[in-house]
Amino acid sequence: MEALTTELRRARATSREVRVPPSLTASDLLRLAADPDGFAQELARPMPKPPQPAARRGTRFHAWVESRFEELPLPMLGPDELPGGDESDADIADERDLAALKEAFERSPYARRTPLRIEAPVQLTLAGRVIRGRIDAVYRGERPGTYEIVDWKTGRGATGDPLQLAVYRLAWAEQHGVPPESVTAAFLYVRTGETVRPARLPGRAELERILLGESGGGTERGHAREEAALAPHQGPAGTPADMPPPPAG
Repeated sequence: MEALTTELRRARATSREVRVPPSLTASDLLRLAADPDGFAQELARPMPKPPQPAARRGTRFHAWVESRFEELPLPMLGPDELPGGDESDADIADERDLAALKEAFERSPYARRTPLRIEAPVQLTLAGRVIRGRIDAVYRGERPGTYEIVDWKTGRGATGDPLQLAVYRLAWAEQHGVPPESVTAAFLYVRTGETVRPARLPGRAELERILLGESGGGTERGHAREEAALAPHQGPAGTPADMPPPPAG
């Protein structure tokens, strides 16, 4: 009887610690910053997500852009690393819509430029956790030694989160030994052709504070049924990926 009572107390507890894994994707970090409580619930009760046709079409758009610049050295991708795998836009209605997106991209200024890298994998360590992501495209900047990273957005409306660009910018800069100030970042909203460059992106210190729950958006945690435990993970934190330096020229 005492054991049953203890179990009932646990079930009725208003707060339960959820350990954040030592490795996160950039998308995980965005969800954590926007909704800590919801992210904690996802960790506590993970639910399989059924495949969505629109998401597959989003993946196909990214793969098409990749193939368009097929002369570039491209990474070997696993089944969980397909282009656009983190794409949250679910607004590609059908094959006709996908074709329209391709035509819209051809009208963008990025179609007339040769990227340095396409679907570039990146990672960095923040507050003891490894954050992984994949940059849609990296272009050389106007000045020597500078770069521009671009994320394609195929959805309707301004859905981009500058935090995503901040992670990619810092990861690219640190992996290639250049100051973050030499890397600019932009969203290309493919449907409209609009390019959005956030005026300011958080640096390493701000990103770590967000990861530790010390700043940033999201709901108040005091009323959550579960809280993410954001203390540094005890164990190997991981190191940045062994990425080759960008070619000279």
